[in-house]
Amino acid sequence: MGRIMAIDYGKKRVGLAVTDELQMIAGGLTTVHVKDVISFLKNYCASENVERFVVGEPFDMKHRASEASKYIDPFVKNLRKQFPHIPVDRMDERFTSQMAFQTMIDAGLRKKARQNKALIDTISATIILQSYLDKRQTTNEQ
Repeated sequence: MGRIMAIDYGKKRVGLAVTDELQMIAGGLTTVHVKDVISFLKNYCASENVERFVVGEPFDMKHRASEASKYIDPFVKNLRKQFPHIPVDRMDERFTSQMAFQTMIDAGLRKKARQNKALIDTISATIILQSYLDKRQTTNEQ
């Protein structure tokens, strides 16, 4: 089995998370600048077996594509072009930033650490990935 990688794509930064090789546990990987994400993914995929990408899909409260879709959708198109052998799934990313911030508070991080937007992006990617794993497990159990 290969790893599943989640991508929380933003205007400036991209949060990344991956599973273990058994696809059981989601863990934060890193945050990279938007302009560096494809080269980072190429390097990572050259050294690790990535079986699937999961990209956060932004919706508004009425389940319509949000404003962020205008820069995420072209990225997904480019991702599929650059990695045609790796399937790309989309996962609802509503509230992941708020959940990431709350996770930081629950973990006891000081205010200064909670202002680290790169950490929020990495935690958001981890939440997207864990949600994907949970949804997949629920679907397989039915």
